[in-house]
Amino acid sequence: MQPLLHLASLLAARGLRLTVVETSATTHLLAPLLAEHPSSVRSLSFPSTVDHDTSGRTSVGADFHAHAAALRAPLGEWLRSHARSDSEDDDVAADGRVVAVISDFFCGWTQPLAAEAGIPRLVFAPSGVLATAATHSLFRRMPRPPEGDAGRGYTVSFPALPGAPSYPWRQISRMYRSYAEGGRDEHSEGIKDNFLWNMEGAAFVCNTCHPLEGKYLEAQPLTDLASKRVWAVGPVAPPPASTGEGDPAGDVNAWLDAFPDSSVAYVSFGTMMVPPPPHAAALAAALERSGTPFVWAAATATLPDGFEDRAVAAGTGLVLRGWAPQVAALRHRAVGCFVTHCGWNSVLEACAAGVPMLAWPMAADQFFNARLVVEEARVALAASWGGFGAVPEADELARALAQVVGEAGAGMRARAVEIAARMAEAIGEGGSSRRELDGLVQELGRGR
Repeated sequence: MQPLLHLASLLAARGLRLTVVETSATTHLLAPLLAEHPSSVRSLSFPSTVDHDTSGRTSVGADFHAHAAALRAPLGEWLRSHARSDSEDDDVAADGRVVAVISDFFCGWTQPLAAEAGIPRLVFAPSGVLATAATHSLFRRMPRPPEGDAGRGYTVSFPALPGAPSYPWRQISRMYRSYAEGGRDEHSEGIKDNFLWNMEGAAFVCNTCHPLEGKYLEAQPLTDLASKRVWAVGPVAPPPASTGEGDPAGDVNAWLDAFPDSSVAYVSFGTMMVPPPPHAAALAAALERSGTPFVWAAATATLPDGFEDRAVAAGTGLVLRGWAPQVAALRHRAVGCFVTHCGWNSVLEACAAGVPMLAWPMAADQFFNARLVVEEARVALAASWGGFGAVPEADELARALAQVVGEAGAGMRARAVEIAARMAEAIGEGGSSRRELDGLVQELGRGR
Protein backbone atom coordinates (compact mmCIF):
# COMPACT_ATOMS: atom_id res chain seq x y z
CA MET A 1 0.00 0.00 0.00
CA GLN A 2 2.74 2.46 0.91
CA PRO A 3 4.38 2.60 -2.55
CA LEU A 4 0.99 3.36 -4.13
CA LEU A 5 0.48 6.22 -1.66
CA HIS A 6 4.00 7.48 -2.39
CA LEU A 7 3.15 7.48 -6.10
CA ALA A 8 -0.06 9.39 -5.37
CA SER A 9 1.99 12.03 -3.56
CA LEU A 10 4.34 12.40 -6.53
CA LEU A 11 1.41 12.79 -8.93
CA ALA A 12 -0.32 15.34 -6.69
CA ALA A 13 2.89 17.36 -6.41
CA ARG A 14 2.88 17.63 -10.20
CA GLY A 15 -0.57 19.16 -10.39
CA LEU A 16 -2.89 16.18 -10.79
CA ARG A 17 -6.06 16.01 -8.72
CA LEU A 18 -6.59 12.64 -7.09
CA THR A 19 -9.40 10.77 -5.40
CA VAL A 20 -8.09 7.91 -3.28
CA VAL A 21 -10.45 5.07 -2.42
CA GLU A 22 -10.38 4.03 1.22
CA THR A 23 -12.35 2.01 3.71
CA SER A 24 -12.57 2.58 7.43
CA ALA A 25 -9.87 -0.08 7.90
CA THR A 26 -7.34 1.88 5.81
CA THR A 27 -8.21 5.48 6.72
CA HIS A 28 -5.16 5.84 8.96
CA LEU A 29 -2.85 5.10 6.03
CA LEU A 30 -4.12 8.09 4.04
CA ALA A 31 -3.66 10.71 6.75
CA PRO A 32 -0.11 11.78 5.75
CA LEU A 33 -1.04 12.04 2.06
CA LEU A 34 -4.15 14.12 2.77
CA ALA A 35 -2.21 16.40 5.09
CA GLU A 36 0.56 16.94 2.53
CA HIS A 37 -1.78 17.71 -0.38
CA PRO A 38 -5.01 19.08 1.11
CA SER A 39 -6.09 20.92 -2.04
CA SER A 40 -5.36 18.21 -4.62
CA VAL A 41 -6.12 14.90 -2.87
CA ARG A 42 -9.40 13.80 -1.41
CA SER A 43 -10.56 10.46 -0.08
CA LEU A 44 -13.56 8.42 -1.19
CA SER A 45 -14.72 6.32 1.74
CA PHE A 46 -16.67 3.08 1.68
CA PRO A 47 -17.71 0.94 4.65
CA SER A 48 -15.02 -1.57 5.52
CA THR A 49 -15.59 -5.25 4.89
CA VAL A 50 -12.40 -6.07 6.77
CA ASP A 51 -12.65 -6.72 10.49
CA HIS A 52 -8.94 -7.18 11.23
CA ASP A 53 -6.18 -4.69 11.88
CA THR A 54 -4.51 -3.58 8.64
CA SER A 55 -1.64 -1.71 10.29
CA GLY A 56 0.53 -4.82 10.44
CA ARG A 57 1.00 -8.09 8.60
CA THR A 58 -1.80 -9.20 6.29
CA SER A 59 -2.21 -11.34 3.18
CA VAL A 60 -4.32 -11.96 0.13
CA GLY A 61 -6.45 -14.49 1.97
CA ALA A 62 -9.47 -16.48 0.89
CA ASP A 63 -11.78 -13.63 1.94
CA PHE A 64 -10.05 -11.16 -0.40
CA HIS A 65 -12.56 -11.56 -3.20
CA ALA A 66 -15.51 -11.16 -0.87
CA HIS A 67 -14.09 -7.81 0.23
CA ALA A 68 -13.49 -6.76 -3.38
CA ALA A 69 -16.98 -7.84 -4.41
CA ALA A 70 -18.49 -5.62 -1.72
CA LEU A 71 -16.65 -2.61 -3.18
CA ARG A 72 -17.26 -3.40 -6.84
CA ALA A 73 -20.86 -2.21 -7.21
CA PRO A 74 -20.68 1.10 -5.28
CA LEU A 75 -17.29 2.00 -6.73
CA GLY A 76 -18.45 1.17 -10.25
CA GLU A 77 -21.51 3.35 -9.83
CA TRP A 78 -19.42 6.26 -8.53
CA LEU A 79 -16.89 5.83 -11.32
CA ARG A 80 -19.46 5.81 -14.11
CA SER A 81 -21.11 8.97 -12.81
CA HIS A 82 -17.80 10.81 -12.37
CA ALA A 83 -16.37 9.78 -15.73
CA ARG A 84 -19.14 11.57 -17.66
CA SER A 85 -18.40 15.09 -18.83
CA ASP A 86 -22.14 15.91 -18.78
CA SER A 87 -22.68 14.84 -15.18
CA GLU A 88 -24.88 17.09 -13.05
CA ASP A 89 -23.28 15.86 -9.85
CA ASP A 90 -21.93 18.76 -7.76
CA ASP A 91 -18.77 16.85 -6.85
CA VAL A 92 -17.98 16.25 -10.52
CA ALA A 93 -18.57 19.90 -11.34
CA ALA A 94 -16.26 20.98 -8.51
CA ASP A 95 -13.44 18.51 -9.10
CA GLY A 96 -13.67 17.73 -12.80
CA ARG A 97 -14.36 14.36 -14.30
CA VAL A 98 -12.32 11.24 -13.63
CA VAL A 99 -9.98 10.55 -16.57
CA ALA A 100 -8.12 7.42 -15.41
CA VAL A 101 -7.92 4.75 -12.74
CA ILE A 102 -4.60 3.73 -11.17
CA SER A 103 -4.87 0.63 -9.01
CA ASP A 104 -2.60 -1.97 -7.51
CA PHE A 105 -1.96 -5.20 -9.43
CA PHE A 106 -4.03 -7.12 -6.89
CA CYS A 107 -6.98 -4.95 -7.91
CA GLY A 108 -7.48 -6.34 -11.40
CA TRP A 109 -11.21 -6.27 -10.65
CA THR A 110 -11.11 -2.49 -11.24
CA GLN A 111 -10.28 -3.09 -14.92
CA PRO A 112 -13.86 -3.92 -16.01
CA LEU A 113 -15.15 -1.00 -13.92
CA ALA A 114 -12.85 1.40 -15.78
CA ALA A 115 -13.80 -0.15 -19.12
CA GLU A 116 -17.51 0.27 -18.35
CA ALA A 117 -16.86 3.92 -17.52
CA GLY A 118 -14.93 4.39 -20.76
CA ILE A 119 -11.64 5.43 -19.15
CA PRO A 120 -8.17 3.82 -19.06
CA ARG A 121 -6.89 1.87 -16.09
CA LEU A 122 -3.18 1.81 -15.29
CA VAL A 123 -1.80 -1.10 -13.29
CA PHE A 124 0.51 -0.08 -10.45
CA ALA A 125 3.14 -2.74 -9.69
CA PRO A 126 4.90 -2.29 -6.34
CA SER A 127 7.26 -5.07 -7.49
CA GLY A 128 10.01 -4.88 -10.07
CA VAL A 129 9.30 -5.35 -13.76
CA LEU A 130 10.97 -8.79 -13.85
CA ALA A 131 8.77 -10.19 -11.10
CA THR A 132 5.69 -8.43 -12.48
CA ALA A 133 6.20 -9.80 -15.98
CA ALA A 134 7.01 -13.30 -14.76
CA THR A 135 3.95 -13.46 -12.51
CA HIS A 136 1.63 -12.37 -15.29
CA SER A 137 3.35 -14.79 -17.66
CA LEU A 138 2.45 -17.69 -15.36
CA PHE A 139 -1.26 -16.95 -15.49
CA ARG A 140 -1.08 -16.24 -19.21
CA ARG A 141 0.76 -19.47 -20.17
CA MET A 142 -0.29 -21.77 -17.30
CA PRO A 143 2.85 -23.98 -17.07
CA ARG A 144 2.69 -26.96 -14.72
CA PRO A 145 4.97 -29.95 -14.02
CA PRO A 146 4.22 -33.34 -15.53
CA GLU A 147 2.69 -35.89 -13.20
CA GLY A 148 4.76 -38.51 -11.42
CA ASP A 149 8.53 -38.91 -11.64
CA ALA A 150 8.66 -36.85 -14.82
CA GLY A 151 7.76 -33.77 -12.78
CA ARG A 152 10.73 -33.99 -10.44
CA GLY A 153 13.22 -31.24 -11.02
CA TYR A 154 10.73 -29.36 -13.20
CA THR A 155 11.73 -25.79 -14.01
CA VAL A 156 9.64 -22.97 -15.42
CA SER A 157 11.27 -20.96 -18.18
CA PHE A 158 10.28 -17.51 -19.36
CA PRO A 159 11.37 -17.50 -23.02
CA ALA A 160 9.82 -14.11 -23.79
CA LEU A 161 11.97 -12.33 -21.19
CA PRO A 162 15.55 -11.20 -21.89
CA GLY A 163 17.94 -14.07 -21.22
CA ALA A 164 15.05 -16.58 -21.01
CA PRO A 165 15.45 -17.06 -17.23
CA SER A 166 14.20 -20.27 -15.61
CA TYR A 167 13.29 -21.14 -12.04
CA PRO A 168 12.76 -24.43 -10.18
CA TRP A 169 9.09 -25.14 -9.53
CA ARG A 170 9.54 -24.70 -5.77
CA GLN A 171 10.71 -21.11 -6.37
CA ILE A 172 7.52 -20.17 -8.20
CA SER A 173 5.05 -18.30 -6.02
CA ARG A 174 2.81 -20.51 -3.92
CA MET A 175 -0.14 -18.44 -5.11
CA TYR A 176 0.37 -19.76 -8.62
CA ARG A 177 1.55 -23.26 -7.69
CA SER A 178 -1.56 -23.93 -5.61
CA TYR A 179 -3.69 -22.99 -8.61
CA ALA A 180 -1.74 -25.07 -11.12
CA GLU A 181 -1.63 -28.10 -8.82
CA GLY A 182 -5.39 -28.34 -8.69
CA GLY A 183 -6.56 -25.86 -6.06
CA ARG A 184 -8.93 -24.21 -8.52
CA ASP A 185 -11.54 -23.00 -6.08
CA GLU A 186 -13.37 -19.69 -6.29
CA HIS A 187 -10.53 -17.88 -4.58
CA SER A 188 -7.88 -19.29 -6.93
CA GLU A 189 -9.96 -18.57 -10.01
CA GLY A 190 -10.38 -15.01 -8.76
CA ILE A 191 -6.61 -14.62 -8.45
CA LYS A 192 -6.16 -15.84 -12.04
CA ASP A 193 -8.87 -13.47 -13.32
CA ASN A 194 -7.16 -10.65 -11.46
CA PHE A 195 -3.89 -11.02 -13.37
CA LEU A 196 -5.59 -11.57 -16.71
CA TRP A 197 -7.60 -8.38 -16.17
CA ASN A 198 -4.35 -6.53 -15.53
CA MET A 199 -3.18 -7.41 -19.01
CA GLU A 200 -6.22 -5.61 -20.44
CA GLY A 201 -5.08 -2.37 -18.82
CA ALA A 202 -3.71 0.62 -20.69
CA ALA A 203 -0.21 0.49 -19.16
CA PHE A 204 1.85 -0.66 -16.18
CA VAL A 205 3.45 1.73 -13.69
CA CYS A 206 6.35 0.01 -11.90
CA ASN A 207 8.19 1.01 -8.76
CA THR A 208 11.54 0.30 -10.39
CA CYS A 209 14.28 2.07 -12.30
CA HIS A 210 16.70 1.64 -15.19
CA PRO A 211 19.86 1.32 -13.05
CA LEU A 212 18.45 -1.84 -11.49
CA GLU A 213 16.25 -3.33 -14.22
CA GLY A 214 17.36 -1.65 -17.44
CA LYS A 215 17.78 -5.07 -19.08
CA TYR A 216 14.03 -5.65 -18.92
CA LEU A 217 12.84 -2.08 -19.35
CA GLU A 218 14.89 -1.58 -22.49
CA ALA A 219 13.39 -4.77 -23.96
CA GLN A 220 9.92 -3.23 -24.15
CA PRO A 221 7.38 -4.14 -25.30
CA LEU A 222 7.26 -7.26 -23.12
CA THR A 223 4.95 -10.01 -24.35
CA ASP A 224 4.44 -11.17 -20.78
CA LEU A 225 2.87 -7.79 -19.99
CA ALA A 226 0.66 -7.88 -23.09
CA SER A 227 3.13 -5.56 -24.86
CA LYS A 228 1.79 -2.64 -22.81
CA ARG A 229 3.84 0.44 -21.96
CA VAL A 230 5.78 0.18 -18.69
CA TRP A 231 6.43 3.44 -16.85
CA ALA A 232 9.46 2.95 -14.55
CA VAL A 233 9.03 5.69 -11.96
CA GLY A 234 10.85 4.33 -8.91
CA PRO A 235 11.95 4.40 -6.27
CA VAL A 236 8.79 6.30 -5.32
CA ALA A 237 9.53 6.52 -1.58
CA PRO A 238 10.61 9.94 -0.31
CA PRO A 239 14.14 10.42 1.04
CA PRO A 240 14.55 9.54 4.73
CA ALA A 241 13.73 12.30 7.18
CA SER A 242 16.32 13.48 9.68
CA THR A 243 16.11 11.93 13.13
CA GLY A 244 15.63 13.77 16.36
CA GLU A 245 15.88 13.09 20.07
CA GLY A 246 13.51 10.32 21.13
CA ASP A 247 13.06 9.12 17.56
CA PRO A 248 13.48 5.30 17.32
CA ALA A 249 15.69 5.83 14.28
CA GLY A 250 17.90 8.13 16.33
CA ASP A 251 18.15 5.54 19.09
CA VAL A 252 19.20 2.82 16.64
CA ASN A 253 21.70 5.10 14.93
CA ALA A 254 23.17 6.05 18.29
CA TRP A 255 23.70 2.35 19.03
CA LEU A 256 25.31 1.85 15.61
CA ASP A 257 27.69 4.77 16.17
CA ALA A 258 29.87 2.55 18.36
CA PHE A 259 30.84 0.21 15.49
CA PRO A 260 33.35 0.52 12.64
CA ASP A 261 32.23 1.17 9.08
CA SER A 262 30.49 -1.70 7.26
CA SER A 263 30.81 -4.08 10.21
CA VAL A 264 27.18 -4.59 11.28
CA ALA A 265 24.50 -6.83 9.74
CA TYR A 266 20.97 -5.46 9.62
CA VAL A 267 18.43 -8.31 9.64
CA SER A 268 14.80 -8.04 8.59
CA PHE A 269 12.33 -10.33 6.85
CA GLY A 270 9.81 -7.55 6.22
CA THR A 271 6.35 -6.79 7.54
CA MET A 272 4.61 -9.85 6.07
CA MET A 273 7.21 -12.59 6.44
CA VAL A 274 8.08 -14.35 9.71
CA PRO A 275 11.03 -16.76 9.47
CA PRO A 276 10.14 -20.16 10.96
CA PRO A 277 11.89 -20.89 14.29
CA PRO A 278 14.44 -23.30 12.72
CA HIS A 279 15.47 -20.67 10.15
CA ALA A 280 15.71 -17.98 12.84
CA ALA A 281 17.76 -20.33 15.05
CA ALA A 282 20.23 -21.05 12.23
CA LEU A 283 20.74 -17.34 11.59
CA ALA A 284 21.10 -16.60 15.31
CA ALA A 285 23.77 -19.29 15.61
CA ALA A 286 25.56 -17.91 12.54
CA LEU A 287 25.63 -14.40 13.97
CA GLU A 288 27.10 -15.68 17.24
CA ARG A 289 29.65 -17.98 15.63
CA SER A 290 30.86 -15.33 13.20
CA GLY A 291 30.93 -12.61 15.86
CA THR A 292 29.04 -10.30 13.51
CA PRO A 293 27.39 -7.35 15.30
CA PHE A 294 23.76 -7.05 14.29
CA VAL A 295 20.48 -5.18 14.45
CA TRP A 296 17.59 -7.63 14.05
CA ALA A 297 14.14 -6.24 13.27
CA ALA A 298 12.47 -9.35 14.63
CA ALA A 299 8.82 -8.21 14.81
CA THR A 300 7.04 -11.38 16.03
CA ALA A 301 9.81 -13.86 15.12
CA THR A 302 10.65 -16.53 17.67
CA LEU A 303 14.35 -16.32 18.54
CA PRO A 304 16.32 -18.98 20.43
CA ASP A 305 16.19 -18.87 24.22
CA GLY A 306 18.92 -16.68 25.66
CA PHE A 307 20.08 -15.34 22.29
CA GLU A 308 18.87 -11.80 22.83
CA ASP A 309 20.15 -11.66 26.42
CA ARG A 310 23.62 -12.81 25.36
CA ALA A 311 23.78 -10.23 22.57
CA VAL A 312 22.69 -7.41 24.87
CA ALA A 313 25.18 -8.46 27.55
CA ALA A 314 28.02 -8.54 25.03
CA GLY A 315 26.93 -5.26 23.44
CA THR A 316 27.05 -6.82 19.98
CA GLY A 317 23.37 -7.17 19.14
CA LEU A 318 20.15 -5.16 19.18
CA VAL A 319 16.76 -6.87 18.72
CA LEU A 320 13.88 -4.62 17.69
CA ARG A 321 10.23 -5.54 18.20
CA GLY A 322 7.45 -3.63 16.47
CA TRP A 323 8.28 -0.87 13.99
CA ALA A 324 11.91 -0.69 12.86
CA PRO A 325 13.60 2.37 11.25
CA GLN A 326 14.92 0.32 8.34
CA VAL A 327 15.69 3.11 5.87
CA ALA A 328 17.65 5.12 8.44
CA ALA A 329 19.52 2.06 9.70
CA LEU A 330 20.55 0.93 6.22
CA ARG A 331 22.03 4.36 5.54
CA HIS A 332 24.21 4.31 8.65
CA ARG A 333 27.90 3.98 7.85
CA ALA A 334 28.29 1.00 10.24
CA VAL A 335 25.84 -1.25 8.38
CA GLY A 336 27.69 -3.43 5.90
CA CYS A 337 25.16 -6.13 5.14
CA PHE A 338 21.38 -6.50 4.93
CA VAL A 339 20.07 -10.02 5.63
CA THR A 340 16.79 -9.87 3.74
CA HIS A 341 13.97 -11.98 2.33
CA CYS A 342 14.23 -9.82 -0.83
CA GLY A 343 10.82 -8.24 -0.72
CA TRP A 344 10.90 -5.50 -3.35
CA ASN A 345 10.65 -2.57 -0.92
CA SER A 346 13.63 -3.96 0.99
CA VAL A 347 15.63 -4.51 -2.21
CA LEU A 348 15.04 -0.91 -3.31
CA GLU A 349 15.94 0.45 0.12
CA ALA A 350 19.17 -1.55 0.27
CA CYS A 351 20.20 -0.56 -3.26
CA ALA A 352 19.40 3.10 -2.64
CA ALA A 353 21.54 2.96 0.51
CA GLY A 354 24.44 1.22 -1.25
CA VAL A 355 24.34 -1.76 1.12
CA PRO A 356 25.10 -5.29 -0.14
CA MET A 357 22.65 -8.05 0.77
CA LEU A 358 22.60 -11.60 2.06
CA ALA A 359 19.58 -12.79 0.08
CA TRP A 360 17.25 -15.29 1.71
CA PRO A 361 14.07 -15.46 -0.40
CA MET A 362 11.12 -17.38 1.01
CA ALA A 363 8.02 -16.90 -1.18
CA ALA A 364 5.98 -14.68 -3.52
CA ASP A 365 8.14 -12.56 -5.85
CA GLN A 366 11.23 -12.91 -3.65
CA PHE A 367 13.07 -15.52 -5.73
CA PHE A 368 12.80 -13.32 -8.84
CA ASN A 369 14.11 -10.35 -6.86
CA ALA A 370 16.92 -12.37 -5.30
CA ARG A 371 18.15 -13.69 -8.64
CA LEU A 372 18.16 -10.11 -9.93
CA VAL A 373 20.42 -8.78 -7.16
CA VAL A 374 22.60 -11.90 -6.82
CA GLU A 375 23.24 -12.86 -10.45
CA GLU A 376 22.61 -9.69 -12.45
CA ALA A 377 23.37 -6.67 -10.26
CA ARG A 378 25.89 -8.73 -8.22
CA VAL A 379 25.20 -6.74 -5.05
CA ALA A 380 24.09 -9.74 -3.01
CA LEU A 381 25.15 -13.21 -1.97
CA ALA A 382 22.61 -16.02 -1.60
CA ALA A 383 22.09 -17.27 1.93
CA SER A 384 19.77 -20.03 0.76
CA TRP A 385 17.59 -20.88 -2.25
CA GLY A 386 15.53 -23.39 -0.28
CA GLY A 387 12.89 -21.01 1.06
CA PHE A 388 10.65 -22.34 3.81
CA GLY A 389 11.47 -25.90 2.80
CA ALA A 390 15.16 -25.96 3.73
CA VAL A 391 17.17 -24.72 6.70
CA PRO A 392 20.79 -23.88 5.86
CA GLU A 393 23.57 -24.92 8.20
CA ALA A 394 24.60 -22.24 10.68
CA ASP A 395 28.25 -22.60 9.59
CA GLU A 396 27.24 -21.94 5.95
CA LEU A 397 25.40 -18.80 7.00
CA ALA A 398 28.36 -17.68 9.12
CA ARG A 399 30.69 -18.04 6.12
CA ALA A 400 28.23 -16.11 3.94
CA LEU A 401 28.09 -13.30 6.49
CA ALA A 402 31.88 -13.14 6.54
CA GLN A 403 31.90 -12.80 2.74
CA VAL A 404 29.64 -9.77 2.80
CA VAL A 405 30.50 -7.87 5.99
CA GLY A 406 33.73 -5.92 6.34
CA GLU A 407 36.70 -6.00 3.97
CA ALA A 408 35.71 -9.29 2.37
CA GLY A 409 32.68 -7.63 0.85
CA ALA A 410 34.53 -4.61 -0.54
CA GLY A 411 33.91 -5.48 -4.20
CA MET A 412 30.23 -6.15 -3.67
CA ARG A 413 29.96 -2.97 -1.63
CA ALA A 414 31.59 -0.94 -4.40
CA ARG A 415 29.01 -2.21 -6.88
CA ALA A 416 26.22 -1.43 -4.40
CA VAL A 417 27.51 2.12 -3.93
CA GLU A 418 27.67 2.56 -7.70
CA ILE A 419 24.04 1.43 -8.12
CA ALA A 420 22.99 3.75 -5.28
CA ALA A 421 24.59 6.70 -7.09
CA ARG A 422 22.86 5.78 -10.35
CA MET A 423 19.51 5.40 -8.58
CA ALA A 424 19.92 8.84 -7.04
CA GLU A 425 20.59 10.22 -10.51
CA ALA A 426 17.51 8.43 -11.88
CA ILE A 427 15.12 10.22 -9.51
CA GLY A 428 16.98 13.55 -9.78
CA GLU A 429 16.35 16.34 -12.26
CA GLY A 430 16.67 14.95 -15.78
CA GLY A 431 17.07 11.36 -14.56
CA SER A 432 15.35 8.37 -16.16
CA SER A 433 12.75 7.86 -13.43
CA ARG A 434 12.00 11.58 -13.28
CA ARG A 435 11.49 11.65 -17.06
CA GLU A 436 9.22 8.61 -16.86
CA LEU A 437 7.17 10.21 -14.09
CA ASP A 438 6.83 13.46 -16.02
CA GLY A 439 5.80 11.50 -19.10
CA LEU A 440 3.17 9.64 -17.11
CA VAL A 441 1.78 12.91 -15.75
CA GLN A 442 1.58 14.33 -19.27
CA GLU A 443 -0.18 11.21 -20.49
CA LEU A 444 -2.74 11.42 -17.69
CA GLY A 445 -3.16 15.14 -18.25
CA ARG A 446 -4.20 14.60 -21.87
CA GLY A 447 -7.40 12.93 -20.66
CA ARG A 448 -8.66 16.01 -18.89
